[in-house]
Amino acid sequence: MKLKTFEQKHDYEFVFVFENGEKKYSDIKELVAKYLNEDELKTATINNEWGCLEFKGGAVDIEPNTLYKYCDTHKQSQGG
Repeated sequence: MKLKTFEQKHDYEFVFVFENGEKKYSDIKELVAKYLNEDELKTATINNEWGCLEFKGGAVDIEPNTLYKYCDTHKQSQGG
């Protein structure tokens, strides 16, 4: 399942929309902090071929199924 869109809310907190239309909120710090600092989060893009979330021009990426499952176990409240 590919990632369609994302929005960075604050620091490592993101909203992700997957190709099935599901919107998931998660803090991905635990997943990427070993590889990225907060300033590098702004390099996030979606690889259109694979549907994965990439950082630093593809040097760091998260496979979409991994991201989808991670969001289910590391949920953030939607907030106001």
